[in-house]
Amino acid sequence: MTGITRRTFVAGAGAAAVVATSPAAWAQAAPDGKDDVYGDVLRDAAMVWKRLPSGWQNGPFLGNGFLGVHLYNKGGEGNVLRFMLNHSLVQDQRGQWEAAIGYSRLPIGYLTLTFAGTVTEVDWRLDLERAELTGTVTTTQGGVRFSALVLNQRSVLLVSMTPTPGEEAVAWGFTPLPSHTTRTIRRPPDYTGNPEPVVADGHVEQSMHAGGGYTTAWREVRNGSQRVLAATIVYGYPDSTGVEDAVRTVRQVLDGNPEAQVLVHRLWWQRFYRRSLVSVPDKRLQRFYWIQLYKMASATRDGAPVVTEWGPWFPEVGNSWTNIWWNLNVQVAYPLINGSNHPELDAVTTTFRKYHENLELNVNPAYRDGKSYALCHPGDRMLRPGPRYVGVPGVSPNDHTGNLTWGMHNVWLAYRHNMDDRVLRDVLFPILTGAITYYERFLVEGQDGRLHLPETRSPEYANASDATYDLSLIRWGCRTLLDSAERLRIDDPRKGRWQEILARLVPYHRNEQGVMIGANVPLAESHRHYSHLLWLYPLQESLDRRSFDHWTSMRDRWHGYSFAAASSMETLFGNPEEALSYLRFFIDGNVVDNCAITPNTMYREGSNLAIESPLAAAQSMLDMLIQSHSGVVKVFPAVSATWADVSVERLRTQGAFLVDASRSAGRTDWVRVRSEAGEPLRLRHGVEGPFEVRDEQGRPLPYRGTDTIDIPLRRGETAVVTRSGQRPSRPRDVPANGSAQPWGLPPA
Repeated sequence: MTGITRRTFVAGAGAAAVVATSPAAWAQAAPDGKDDVYGDVLRDAAMVWKRLPSGWQNGPFLGNGFLGVHLYNKGGEGNVLRFMLNHSLVQDQRGQWEAAIGYSRLPIGYLTLTFAGTVTEVDWRLDLERAELTGTVTTTQGGVRFSALVLNQRSVLLVSMTPTPGEEAVAWGFTPLPSHTTRTIRRPPDYTGNPEPVVADGHVEQSMHAGGGYTTAWREVRNGSQRVLAATIVYGYPDSTGVEDAVRTVRQVLDGNPEAQVLVHRLWWQRFYRRSLVSVPDKRLQRFYWIQLYKMASATRDGAPVVTEWGPWFPEVGNSWTNIWWNLNVQVAYPLINGSNHPELDAVTTTFRKYHENLELNVNPAYRDGKSYALCHPGDRMLRPGPRYVGVPGVSPNDHTGNLTWGMHNVWLAYRHNMDDRVLRDVLFPILTGAITYYERFLVEGQDGRLHLPETRSPEYANASDATYDLSLIRWGCRTLLDSAERLRIDDPRKGRWQEILARLVPYHRNEQGVMIGANVPLAESHRHYSHLLWLYPLQESLDRRSFDHWTSMRDRWHGYSFAAASSMETLFGNPEEALSYLRFFIDGNVVDNCAITPNTMYREGSNLAIESPLAAAQSMLDMLIQSHSGVVKVFPAVSATWADVSVERLRTQGAFLVDASRSAGRTDWVRVRSEAGEPLRLRHGVEGPFEVRDEQGRPLPYRGTDTIDIPLRRGETAVVTRSGQRPSRPRDVPANGSAQPWGLPPA
């Protein structure tokens, strides 16, 4: 986009005439360096639109963890583009109803860009490195060149455009959507939507019955044929509707220095991507991986709400997924941030730290004792369920029992990848203690002397006593509490009870096909949720091929995250070709049970829309490249023979190690490991034949072992393992092993 120097501008339609001594557009940034592998990878991963997108499933998307924008054309509106605006903070506040209704996220509305002519052609590029959409729109009357981004550091959409002759009249408008939940399941008869919005010049103010509200504001400035729009959403609950802040924000951005704001935005994204590198020969998959990092950083971050099913991108026609689902969706979305070295995106740990006091609200009032914690789905961003509680084992309905413990596994993974004992002490240990305390009160001794769990719900399959899902979480929770108490040097009086539970808890019920759903409940039909295999993945308690094979033998009801989980499980078994096959089946757009990935790497289940399955699939790719469970860092543990060359840099593992590695001609050339915490390092390096272990200065380091070696490293020290006589090379974008179209809507 051509930069505009400081001049005097007149506000466009939708705003009063103003004098603005500020730039109305931003300049193109120069490339950083002549040999920038990150830039090469990101340019290759750019998403492309050569056809007009029609909705959430195929349109480009922008975001900063709060403000979410996606762009498309609604069928029948041949001369209009819609910029759907949403904000992850905007939700209702009527706690008398369950969270998906009373705390429902609310649809907001869309900006319209109306052209003089009918749109005939688009040529768009979503530049991941800048988090910026650029391109042209051609109409029967002319065309428009534009650029759009959501500022990373503040929730403002900026759109700069230059129309050609014939499209000078291109104009902005805004259409508010009804401020009510789109969920129909269990919607109470006395539910009413929020009041009608108040439409003004340049903003729409929406009040809520619960008080406060939210405001969408927009403003455009012009300099000749060049124009810049700024738009924002401000949530004012409980004190205001946010109207003053919203109007002030867009005015300040445009009247200040937009170019400087854009520079800050671009620098953040450039630094974000350079925290780690992944390059593989399968460029379709490589692009997919980098797009998931873009998506994750656009959807969430430390201090933002935990992602809902849609992230910040509320679909124009919503459905029932109007808040946060904790029975799988959050749990599978977030592991990607650990291995990719992006702890700044960890909204899960932040949420539990900030709102843990609300976990008791998720416990049935009859069982609240000040010591027990639980977690419902759906819930809101503050962990509030409304008047809907976690089930009581043995009492129907009894769903949600494992949500909190599984959520704590996310916190544990974040802790293990960074080794910050404050997370262990302040978040994981006290909350996991409350979760296990809730379970503990229902364990009963059977005639066999074992501790049994009364009937609970194995998610999305069936009720069962001794449900494998719950038993696996109880085992993991008790082990983790004992390990945590030892590390923190806490002499907790409950340690004896946790040890007793581990010793006496009933084993998983089995039949000739492997581990069952629970007592007397076999896996008899296809099960998308894989909850009865949680002990295998992600808890990684043990390996059992028979149970896995039985689950994978019935795939007709699988959804996207099922294929991602199967891929990751195969990496644990050391089967790279099978792991890649499951992953490619999903990302290649195959449809199973009317579920599939979408052209923009989002995901649909029938008419329902979601983002967690592609994020889980990106983690499956990381599982092929790096693993660190059971105290061993494994480099390239499940790399396909078709990936002769691989290059990774600064992948993060448990124990707070950063790993660089290179593979060429089907062999691991070298591995470099930097210790951030001084934890014990056991490394399965994968270097075949004679190898050397040295520090960064080339001095030999002591080690023990051969294929798996123990290297004593202090905090800040680095070990380099190479084939004899070889030295580490620079990270690289490895050659492709075939052609692949970009993501988006390339030419048909």
